[in-house]
Formats: sequence, C-alpha cells, structure tokens
Amino acid sequence: MGGPTYPGRVASEEAGGTALPDGFGRPLERVVGKATAGKLERAFGMATLGDLVWHLPRRYAKRGELTDFASLVPGEHVTLVARVRSVESRELARDQKGRRRSLTTITITDGEGSIDLAFFNQAFRKEQLRQGVTALFSGTVGIYKDRWQLAHPDVELFDEAEGIDAEEWANQPVPIYPATASVTTTKLQALVEQALDAIGDQPDPVPPSVRMANRLMPLVEALRMVHAPRIEQDAYRARHSLAWQEAFLLQTYLLATRSWLDTLPTAPRHAGALLARFDAALPWQLTDDQLAAGEAIAADLASGTAMHRLVQGEVGSGKTVVATRAMLAVAESGGQSALLAPTEVLAVQHLRSITRALGPDLAAELQPTLLTGQLPAAERKRAMLRIAAGQARIVVGTHALLSEKTSFAELGLVVIDEQHRFGVAQREALRAKGTHPHTLVLTATPIPRTIAMTAFGDLDVSTIRSLPAGRSPIQTFVVDKGDVAVFHRIWGRMHEELERGRQAFVVCPAISPGTLEGVSAHDGGTAGGAGDGSRSGGGSGPGGTGTDAPASAAPAAPVDDVVTTLRQLQASPALAGRRIEPLTGTMSTDAKDAVMQAFRAGEIDVVVATTVIEVGVDVPNATMMVVLSADRFGVSQLHQLRGRVGRGEHAGLCMLVTSADPFSDAMVRLEAVASTLDGFELAEVDLEQRGEGDVLGHVQSGGRSGLRALRVARDGAVIEAARAAAQEVLADDPKLAHHTTLRLAVHARLDPDARAALVTA
Repeated sequence: MGGPTYPGRVASEEAGGTALPDGFGRPLERVVGKATAGKLERAFGMATLGDLVWHLPRRYAKRGELTDFASLVPGEHVTLVARVRSVESRELARDQKGRRRSLTTITITDGEGSIDLAFFNQAFRKEQLRQGVTALFSGTVGIYKDRWQLAHPDVELFDEAEGIDAEEWANQPVPIYPATASVTTTKLQALVEQALDAIGDQPDPVPPSVRMANRLMPLVEALRMVHAPRIEQDAYRARHSLAWQEAFLLQTYLLATRSWLDTLPTAPRHAGALLARFDAALPWQLTDDQLAAGEAIAADLASGTAMHRLVQGEVGSGKTVVATRAMLAVAESGGQSALLAPTEVLAVQHLRSITRALGPDLAAELQPTLLTGQLPAAERKRAMLRIAAGQARIVVGTHALLSEKTSFAELGLVVIDEQHRFGVAQREALRAKGTHPHTLVLTATPIPRTIAMTAFGDLDVSTIRSLPAGRSPIQTFVVDKGDVAVFHRIWGRMHEELERGRQAFVVCPAISPGTLEGVSAHDGGTAGGAGDGSRSGGGSGPGGTGTDAPASAAPAAPVDDVVTTLRQLQASPALAGRRIEPLTGTMSTDAKDAVMQAFRAGEIDVVVATTVIEVGVDVPNATMMVVLSADRFGVSQLHQLRGRVGRGEHAGLCMLVTSADPFSDAMVRLEAVASTLDGFELAEVDLEQRGEGDVLGHVQSGGRSGLRALRVARDGAVIEAARAAAQEVLADDPKLAHHTTLRLAVHARLDPDARAALVTA
C-alpha cells in the first residue's frame, strides 16, 4: 500500500497502477543533475520533482525584520536575517607552501545580541559585507572563545528589485526552508524555482466544483505562491489551499478504501452459547461502554462483510474483555481469532488474561495458544500444528504470526493490539492468512478526533471511557532529581509501601549506560512513535522559529538505566533485604516470564524495568511506580506506564523524576501528566506539543504519510470540510469515473485489490 509523499503524483491504470513519470514524478537528476539530486536524496530522501516542490518553507523572513538570536543552540544549522555591525580583517601566518592566509571576522547583530562570522582567505567579504549591510546568513552555530560563531556561512545579499517600493521590498517574505549544511536554504530556493518551471502546468486532482466552493487555488498556482509569496497573506492562502488538497486526497482515499472494504464478503459470525457461558462466569459487570462496543462489534461480525473497527479506551478500561467476547462469537462457528501483540511480554500477559477469563472448561475447548519467535523450537512447532489444524481457536502472538510458515485453518478475526507499533504491511500480512477476516484494532492511547479522522478514517471507532468498578485512584508527582532530600525520600516512601505488603516498579529509559530501549537517544521519542521530545517537522506559515531546523534541546542530563539503578537500589538502606529484579526486552523469554510470574506471585518486591512493561502488565498488588529520567518519555507513554499501578484495591502512586529545566517543554509534559488521569485530555496535549508526525507513528506508512502542509493539530476544520466534500464526490461518482485526475491520484495510494475495485470498465 505504498503511496506518494505528495498529492499530484498519479498512477497508471495499467500494470496495477504503476506511477507514471508525469511532471511531479520526473526523477530529480533529469532536471537538477546527478550530483545535486544525490545531495537532495541524502539530505531529505527526495527522488522526484514532486518531492522537491512539496518541500515547503518552514517560515518566512523579511528583509527589513532581523532574526532574534536568543533561541539559537550550538550545533544547529540556521538561517538568519541580520545586519553587519563591524568588520575586521587580518593577515595570518603563511601556510607551508608560503601562500598568504587571512581571517575576515564579520560581526552581525539582531539589534541586541551579536554573532561572529569567520571567513578564511576570503578578503573580498570586507567589501561585500560593510557595516550596515543586511543580508541572509546560513551556517552551523558554534562557539569560539565564548562567543557565538558561524564559520564560512552561506551569504545572500538582498538586492532591491527595480521598480519596487522600498517598503514593499523590505516586507516581501523570503522563504526559509528546512535545510542542511550541504543544501542551504538559498540553494533550495533556486532548485525549487527550477523544478516548478520544469513541472509546468499540471491537472489538479481536486475537482473544479470543490475548489470553487472552498475558494481554493489550483495546485500548481498554490505551489508557486507558497514558494514565492509577494505578501504575507499570499503564503497563508497558498498553504491553506495545499493543506486542503492534502486533506481532500487523503479523505477520498480513506473513504474509497472503506467503500471497497464494505464490499468484501466474509462468513457471518453470530454469538451463541460460548459467549453466554463466558458472560455468566464473569466476576464483574461489564460497563456501559464495554456493552456498547460489544453490540457494535456483534453487528459487524454478523453483517456478512468484513469488520474494520478501532476500539480505543483508557488504560485498564477492559478492551481485552471486549476483544475476547468478539473472539468467542467467531469461535462459535469454528472460526479462529489471532491477536497480534507488539512484545512477547504483552503477548504472554494477554494469553494468561484470556485463559484465566475463559475458565478451565472454555479454555479446554478453545485451546488458547501462544506463538512467539522466542519459544523453544519444539513448543513452537506444536503451537503451529494446533493453529494449522484449527484446534487453537484463539491464538495470541507477536511477529511470529506473520511468518509464511504460520497458517490457519479458518482465520475469522484479526485483533491488533497497540496498533501504532505495527506498519500497514504487517497488519495486512496477517489478514492475508484468512478470507477477508474481520479486523479489530485496539489502542490504549486515546486518539484525538482530528487524528482519528486523518489516520483511521477508514475504520469505525468505538470508545471506552469508563473504568471498571474497583479501580483505585493514582496520585502523580513530578520530582526534581536535583532536590536531594526529596529524591531520597522516594525510596523511603517505597519502603513504606513494601512494608504494607505491596510491590513497586522502577522504570528507566535505558538498559545499561548508553543502551536505550523504547526511546530515542536523541529526543526521547519511542521507536514506534509513542515517545516525545522532538518537534513537528513542518512550519505553519509565516513566522515561526528563527532557524531552519527544529529547535534542539540543550545537552541532556545522563539517562538513568536499569543496570546502574538496580545496583544502587540493592545497596540502598531503605530497601535492604528486599527482592529486586530487572526486566528488559533483551532478556530471554523464559527469564522475562520467570520475573513476571514471580512478581505476580509476590516473590519479588521491586521490578526495575524498561518500557517492556508499558502495556498489558496487570499486577493488582503493585501500588507504586518511580519513572527515572521521566522527561525522556512522551505524554502518552507516561500515561501508559502509570496505568500499571493502582489496578487493585489500593491507591496508586507515581513519581516522575527528572533533571529537566523547570521552564522547558519537557517539564510542561510532565506537569500535564501529573495534573490529570484523563488519557483523552493528555492525548490532546501530546498532539499540541509534538505535532502529528510522531503521534501518527507507524500508521504513516502505507499511503498515509506525506503531510506537508496539513497539520492535524491545527487544521481540524479543514479536515472535516474536506471529508464532507470527498463524501459528496464519491456519493455522486463512487468509482470516480468522471474525475480522472482524482481517480489516478487516489489509485496511487491504494493497494492493487482496492485499486481494481475502483477501475471502471
């Protein structure tokens, strides 16, 4: 389901929709040359002219408006509008070959602060950059003798165009691009202009009626204007039109996909005696939200066409029970269900939870079976035989379920847990093992409405907000690690919990010094997109930061790790004599299972773990969690981790320990988590802070990527309007027979089967 990274690239209806080299799809090297194309590919992953012209400005500078230097960070590549304050040039000692050498130092200012520019053997700079000259300077921020410095920066002088009013010239926006030292913003300006000329006029995928109704600019006109606006309002208009186009194409794709999915016939599955026996044995009463989700799922399963439903719910809201009830409806007619989990620990937890909920009689009939890559060979072979024979009507596993060697007798339902950990291709690989099986996607990460429309517009959505009775409250506190007295009090508080017969988690981002698990070493973002710390890639129109790269954080404090923390806790007087064990993703299956079994049985007091315990771990007696280097985790991830405590009759306590600056974005995240237990509220905070690039995670693969102008955190109204327009177009023309350009653009995003369903005879 690979799709383009920009709207406008179309596909042929021949050969299964292979993309044609139209204006947008022309290889870069044919226009800009092989060497430059190579630089663009290495710097930005660009391959075509479309990639280049959709590389939108991050912000716009004005010739008469200097860049504020206050936010600069060493190591960043920046583009600044600044004025020359002073010029100094001096001769240096001759080199080994006797040639003259010189150093020209230009000091530039933003009106308050100053930066030095160093030019070696470029004496002409003292004539070019005289005192009072304002220009564009691009380079990497460094420090030399305690002063900010740009060494050999790129320079663009502002030449006033003839016939243009001086004030108009001073206020004309100058595009500043995401750039690198090898491909500067000045170079990108020229390359984009060259690419737009080469592309020429192109048909617009958005139908004229939709453009007129929403006052949108044609595609190529909007691209030209966003790269070369005459006034600030031009940039806003152009970016709005491009965002609208992206939203419209994406929504048309999602709705067309859903329309195709609704045509896929599959065996109806009706609940019966198995579900009745299960419900009768449940030791608690299902919540209203669980019942409502169950009713919607039951209707989907009985419909005769494949279900595609997302169930989102708070941590501990009972999504697994909802999924188990769906599995029982499928098992009633002899069908099998496969639950795909992202980690082995979670898969094992799910299997035990499901088996326990089924009870001995139902479990014996349905034979819930675990399949993971780390099972011993003999055990794995037995599991695969049970699955292939249809004896195992409930299968829980990790990526081993996707193996070509794994086959099902009658796969009727695919359940994907924590969907953001899997790519589209992985989900489809599992679905392909059955005949149009039903699909149920679970997530404990609440999804903001605009994200749901953008990333999951082809799914029906059920939401479980209410928590089952008996869940205890959780108090959360942010602790400054620099406050030694308070930090040490944490372990005294843990001692008190353990004295009451309870248990605790300690969570670290790293396994050992320098070896992180589940978070990015640079910015704290998770490998699967659930982490945090990085900022959204695209700009949001005129204005923005003073740099052409995302703002970097100051050098971070050392990251806490399991190995070091375990040693420290075992030596702590407050925890003397306590049973403390590690748990990380690198441990063997048997070792991880042994730790979790012992912890659940109360034989271990404290588990020092990585994010391997983030989801699915259910130990009701665990009441306290300490998250070290908490600023390395994202909002949603912290909320997930916190959900591992307070799952029984006793209240939970979560301590978020950090060395982050009190005024940093990281501290804002931590304070947000401490302020509420509402995951839906935190999801909005997460989206606002990080942008959709990280929040969407792996779901961006498979034709859902490439949001260049659209920002779901900001453009909710655009997304809703575009979806309504796409619905109208598809209602009048379901196969897009009368919208050729739109059909081809949508085809470029669809997989071959769905594409074939749209092709008219």
